Amino acid sequence: MAYVISAVCFIIGIKMLSHPKTARRGNSIAALGMLIATVSTLYAGEVLDFKLIAAGMIIGAIIGGFAAIKVEMTQMPQLVAIFNGFGGGASALIASAEFYTQNTQNPTTFMLVTIILSVAIGTLTLTGSFIAFGKLQGFVSGKPITYPAQQLMNGILALCLIGLGYLIIANPIEINYFYGILAISAILGITLTIPIGGADMPVVISLLNSYSGVAAAATGFVLMNNALIISGALVGASGLILTQIMCKGMNRSLANVIFGAVGGDSENANGESQNLNIKSYSTEEAAMIFEAAEKIVVVPGYGLAVAQAQHAAREVAEWLEKEGKKVYYAIHPVAGRMPGHMNVLLAEANIPYEQLKDLDEINPEFEDCDVALILGANDVVNPAARHDTNSPIYGMPILNVDKARTVIVNKRSMNPGFAGIQNELFGYENTIMVFGDAKDMLTKLLADLKEL
Repeated sequence: MAYVISAVCFIIGIKMLSHPKTARRGNSIAALGMLIATVSTLYAGEVLDFKLIAAGMIIGAIIGGFAAIKVEMTQMPQLVAIFNGFGGGASALIASAEFYTQNTQNPTTFMLVTIILSVAIGTLTLTGSFIAFGKLQGFVSGKPITYPAQQLMNGILALCLIGLGYLIIANPIEINYFYGILAISAILGITLTIPIGGADMPVVISLLNSYSGVAAAATGFVLMNNALIISGALVGASGLILTQIMCKGMNRSLANVIFGAVGGDSENANGESQNLNIKSYSTEEAAMIFEAAEKIVVVPGYGLAVAQAQHAAREVAEWLEKEGKKVYYAIHPVAGRMPGHMNVLLAEANIPYEQLKDLDEINPEFEDCDVALILGANDVVNPAARHDTNSPIYGMPILNVDKARTVIVNKRSMNPGFAGIQNELFGYENTIMVFGDAKDMLTKLLADLKEL
C-alpha cells in the first residue's frame, strides 16, 4: 500500500513539474513519495544494520546539502550530470552485490538478465555522466573528440558486451565475465560521450538521466521492489521524452547528436567574422534605443548564466516596465547547458512566469518588437539555420530575433558558439553589438537609463 501511495506521488510530482508555477510543489510531492517508499522498504527489511543505514543517510545528506547550497547556478548542469552518474553507479553497485549473492544459488535466467542490464546501463551512465561533467566544467574539451574507426570500435565493444552477457547466463559462476561487463560498460560510457560537442550537452544530460532511470528500473526487477521499478520506469520514460523534445528543438535525430560530432569545425570562424559589418555601441547609446522602444524581448543564453546576470536583467526589465514598456523573455528549448536551464536561471531571479515565452509563442512577436536584447545566446538566434544548407545547425528552429526593428547583442567577444560557427546575425543592418560581461553591461545600462 505504501508503494502505491509512493507511485501516485511520483506521477503527480512529474505532472506538476511540467509547469514552472507548480514545479517546486511537484518536486516536494515526489520527494515525499520517495521518503514513503524508503521508510516502508526499511520497515519491511528482515536483516538490516540501521546504524550503517543511518550513517549512509547522514553522509549523503551532508554531501547533497552542501552541493545544493554551494553550487552556483552556472554549475547546475554539471551538478545534474554528476547526480545522473551517481544514480547509475548506485544501480550498478546494488546489482553487482546481488550478483555476488546469487551466483552460488543457481540464479534464474531472468535474474541474470536484469542484473546484466542494471550493471551495464548503470556503469555506462556513471562514466558517461562524468565525461559530460568534464566537458561542461572544462576539464575535457567541449569540442567533439573523435578518432579513426570510432563507431566500428563502439560496435565491437557492444557486441563483446552482449557476448559476455550470454556467457554469464550460461556460466554464472565465472566471475571474470562479470568483470568484463563492468570494464566494457565503463569504456562505452566514455567512448559514446567524448565525440559529442558542448552544444549538444542538454540532449546528453537528458539522455543520461533516462539511462539512470532504466538502470534503476532494472535494479528494481533484480530486487523485486515495485517502488524502484515504478520510479525508474517513470524517470526513464520522462527522460526519453525530454530527449526527444531536445532533439526536435535542434531539428536533429538522436543518432546525429550521438554520432554526428557536431561542433568540431570552427576553422573559418575568425575569417567569417572579418567579413561581417560589426557595429559596436556603448551602453549610453543602447540606453537611448531602449528609451524610444515600446516592446522589448530579452533572449537569455549561456553567457547570461556565466555572468550571473539574471538579477541584473530583472532590474533592467523592471525599470523599463515602470516606464510603460512591455518586456518578455524568449526561451529556446536548448538554450544553456541543460534542459530548462534558462527557466531555472530566471526563476531564481523571481522573474514572473507569465513573461517567459517559449519559441513557438514568442516568434510571432518579433515582427512588431522594437528591441530584441540577446544576452549571451548564439546558435539559437543564428539566421543561418533557416537558409544555409551547409551549416551544421541548418533546419534547427531558432528565435527569429532578426525580424525585430533593432537587435542588441551582448557578448564578451566574437568567438563562435558551441556549434563552432560564426553568427551572421552580428553583421545585419539592424544589429548592434555591446561587448562586455553581461552583468557589468546590464548594470551600466540601468545607470544610463536612469540618467536619461
